[in-house]
Amino acid sequence: MRTKILLVTTVQWPSAARLAGAFANLGAAVAAVFPRGHMLAASRYLTAGYRYKPLDGANSVAAALIAAEPDHVIPCDDRALTLLLSLKPFAALLQRSLGPLEGYDTLLARAPSIEAARLEGITAPLTLAVSDRHALPQLLQQVGLPCVMKADASWGGEGVRFVACLAEAERAFAALRNPPRRWRSLARAILRKDAHFLAAARRPAPAQVNVQALVEGKPATSVFAARNGVVLGALHMAVESWSGATGPASLMSRLRSPAMDEAARKIAARFQLSGLHGLDFMRDRDGVPHLIEINPRATQICHLPLEADLPACLIGAPERPPVTPARQIALFPQLLTAGKLPLNVFQDIPWDDPGMLSATAGDAMPDAETTAFIEQFGRPTGAPPVFRRHAR
Repeated sequence: MRTKILLVTTVQWPSAARLAGAFANLGAAVAAVFPRGHMLAASRYLTAGYRYKPLDGANSVAAALIAAEPDHVIPCDDRALTLLLSLKPFAALLQRSLGPLEGYDTLLARAPSIEAARLEGITAPLTLAVSDRHALPQLLQQVGLPCVMKADASWGGEGVRFVACLAEAERAFAALRNPPRRWRSLARAILRKDAHFLAAARRPAPAQVNVQALVEGKPATSVFAARNGVVLGALHMAVESWSGATGPASLMSRLRSPAMDEAARKIAARFQLSGLHGLDFMRDRDGVPHLIEINPRATQICHLPLEADLPACLIGAPERPPVTPARQIALFPQLLTAGKLPLNVFQDIPWDDPGMLSATAGDAMPDAETTAFIEQFGRPTGAPPVFRRHAR
């Protein structure tokens, strides 16, 4: 019997669609719950799709869980994870998919999660929760200036500010903690075509703000698959370029790091994790990785078969061959139109999923001949052929 996977996403990120292809290529039956307009609707890999409703999020996810009857459920963003954790009737499935649910109160809070890592002996910067504006001077003295301020329940590089003095920290605290005015949320809902901003306007809530000691260096990231607290496979990447000051990575280099291996093992064991998870680091000038954030859900490189094949590890399937021997990988769709990349950079473009590729790329859709070649395979029933190439 085929393993049944349910992917849950509340945002328009392509990572969920890439995971759908990865699991389908391993022979799994993949369903997904996703918002209107998501490229998953065009993917050849779904056996079923369910509508996520931003104004009725928990109920729409619950309906998908009932209909799909999955063996594993995989959250692909933080909001999806939070919604899943709220669905107490599905606790047995969620614990099988994610690990003990009580640990996620800590994992989703930036200061407690980093403190847990430090208690495990993982190198990580001091991170403290800010109770109110009046506590800032003392906390800044503890972590030092400049530092980083981060809001809980933020992702994709949002909710982060770099500050160099008390005045900047006070302004950042106000901006991060206070919900936007209702008129602004309504305007965002219209301009961004995202009904989540309507929910924010209806139920504004302050965010927990944290201060974190600044680690000067270059970012890196780990992803791992785990079951019952044991890491089944892990990938480590150095981040070479990214969007904005704190946005998603666009170019990565493969990395071997015993310290990052150890961090993944210790975090998985402490929280008895199952499923797909990510860790963010800063590597200092000596190359030492400092854990700055835990992402207890699937992240944008979990689909890649490299030194390990995380989807295969998770469902116990034979691992796929490495997708490329290249050291550097350009991520989709951030560098889709970067035609001048060197030959030794692998462009991770989903040639095997032309509908999803077209829906994502739009006018930048490359190579119609290649797409037509792929389309002849139709919707797969098992593990479809995969056609990939390097950038030229």
